[in-house]
Amino acid sequence: MDKKQWIYLAVFVVLAAVFVCAFTHWGRRPAMQISHTAVSNPRRIGPRVRAGSANTAVVTFNFDRPYRFTEIKVVRLADWKTNKFALPLWHLISDSNSVPTRKFNYGAAVRGMKPALTKAWPDPLEPNVTCRLFVTAGSVKGWHDFTPPPK
Repeated sequence: MDKKQWIYLAVFVVLAAVFVCAFTHWGRRPAMQISHTAVSNPRRIGPRVRAGSANTAVVTFNFDRPYRFTEIKVVRLADWKTNKFALPLWHLISDSNSVPTRKFNYGAAVRGMKPALTKAWPDPLEPNVTCRLFVTAGSVKGWHDFTPPPK
């Protein structure tokens, strides 16, 4: 092959790489999909859930697949919009290796995780006040806004 054909081949490879990076999902991790449900009269709840949601329905967070969470944090959205370091209502961290989890309740103990502050209990959710859930699972991060309804 002569020099002109090598240049065409190089240009084609560069354009193909740009197309793959810009218009496909190759090499990208899929976004974490989070949803929530609220149950006003659950059958079984633990003490942390009762303490964490006194006037509101129990909020359950659901994920598209099991994740090994390294951090879970819930903050009031209005506080977070004015101060990115707002105090969380509930904050859990994993000091070692958490168990793959697909769903959990607000305020409940998540296996393999502990409160960021020793012996800290979750603050009660307020009815009709929008909050934001931040979750981290290794390098994958996600967030979800939710408004707990009253009981």
